[in-house]
Amino acid sequence: MEGRGEGVRSTGGFLKTIVFRLVWFDSLGAKSSCTFIKTPDTSLVIDPGVAAMQPSFPASRKEKIQWKSKGASAIKQVCKQAEIIVITHYHYDHYFPEDMDVYRHKLVFAKNPNEYINDSQWSRALEFYGRISQVYGKMKLKPGEAEKKNYPDPMDSLPLAANKDFGDYNPRRKKLLELGLHWFENRVKQWNSRHRIPELKFKDIEIKWADGNQFELGKTKIRFTKPLFHGIEFSRVGWVTAIVVEHGQEKIIYSSDLNGVYIEDYAEWLVKENPDMLILDGPPTYMRFMLTKINLRRCIQNTCKILKHAKRLKLMIYDHHLLREKNYREKTKTVWETGEKKKLKVVTAAEQLGKTPLIDML
Repeated sequence: MEGRGEGVRSTGGFLKTIVFRLVWFDSLGAKSSCTFIKTPDTSLVIDPGVAAMQPSFPASRKEKIQWKSKGASAIKQVCKQAEIIVITHYHYDHYFPEDMDVYRHKLVFAKNPNEYINDSQWSRALEFYGRISQVYGKMKLKPGEAEKKNYPDPMDSLPLAANKDFGDYNPRRKKLLELGLHWFENRVKQWNSRHRIPELKFKDIEIKWADGNQFELGKTKIRFTKPLFHGIEFSRVGWVTAIVVEHGQEKIIYSSDLNGVYIEDYAEWLVKENPDMLILDGPPTYMRFMLTKINLRRCIQNTCKILKHAKRLKLMIYDHHLLREKNYREKTKTVWETGEKKKLKVVTAAEQLGKTPLIDML
């Protein structure tokens, strides 16, 4: 393995043994939430990927490509200093699908591509691990036999969300959950019928599935959640796995793409985990056709709950999807106000780095 990130400095002084660096985020001009974390035992880069901003982002295509290129350069440079690479899901702003050098001499903890995954991400994963096998193993990927498993209704494990009263919206929500369950059951049929992509180990790389697993390296614990919805219940975008990094009494949580904690049970989990630092993506307010006022209100309430009740929390990075339109702060005003009232630092990645969010300058 390569070096452990010596020379990379934390952007906050409240942690004594964990060093972190916010490598690239949407507030810097390109889609990403890449984060470097170093403990006395190991170092890791979470979600090394970057993508250009969407057409509605108020900048020229040339500028968007330049910011993407700058982000890619920064991410690839920091990957050289890490022992571990984490891929929480297979969206292009969270991993590099073609640049295999990023993963050389690394231990890779990745979202299990065989289950709790939508069709497009499964196809991307199949291609990605095929490329890994060719480059590092000089062989074609050898999928294993299909494995039939029982997958319960995901709502069974989300009692707070399942029993939430939405008033007049209840009938519509019930219908949406029924449609979502039907979609989920169709995905299950596919998971149970496909040949399974195996974990891989070659001379210069090792791939392990992350979902629901814990890894200990010295006194450092790296915990991954079971698959969580990428957004609201039965989001067609798929699932992600969040990561908890602990050393001694210090804890950082990278929530991945929850889209701002729509689901009450996820907010409750974050409160109980009680981290020192939380990296949370805000709601995608720029996607107006997908974000109802009801779910935005719900998201804000859940985020404020975390700020009010996670007693050790000192810093929340609020970024990623949220920083894709100019009115992001106005639409999530209550979150920022709650942080101020609780004397918690709630900032974008750019602000934590001493910069102005790029969207605020356009």
